[in-house]
Amino acid sequence: MIRRAEAKDLERINELLFQVLTVHAEGRPDIFIPGTKKYTDEELLKIITDDSTPIFVYEDQQGIVQGYAFCIFEETKGVINMRDMMTMYIDDICVDEKARGQHIATELYEYVKTFAKASGCYRITLNVWELNETAGKFYEAMGMKPLKTTMETIL
Repeated sequence: MIRRAEAKDLERINELLFQVLTVHAEGRPDIFIPGTKKYTDEELLKIITDDSTPIFVYEDQQGIVQGYAFCIFEETKGVINMRDMMTMYIDDICVDEKARGQHIATELYEYVKTFAKASGCYRITLNVWELNETAGKFYEAMGMKPLKTTMETIL
């Protein structure tokens, strides 16, 4: 079952956030700090209750959250060289490492896609780190294509 996250999901979401950070910290230890997470509990609780930043969770038959999708509504309006549009930005999708291979990420992505369309969004966007080839391949399999590339030089 996929539903909006609730305050009761905080502990499980934190566990999954740590899993995501571990992947990034192992791939880019020069950027990410091991043992940390992206949000404080206070920030997470605020995000959970904010309709402009919906979090969707996948709950298994035992009632355990096995994955999430953090989303943000973004609106481009009044920019002189761009069309007005609403975008659903996927900030993060995570499936518990023990539950991977069960198509949970696909179900979450499709749910977000349906939700975004019903909410009047023109498109879905996200960022994927180059170190995470598995995620990149997954998003391509979902029909996503690169929009732009961020380049870097380490000094």
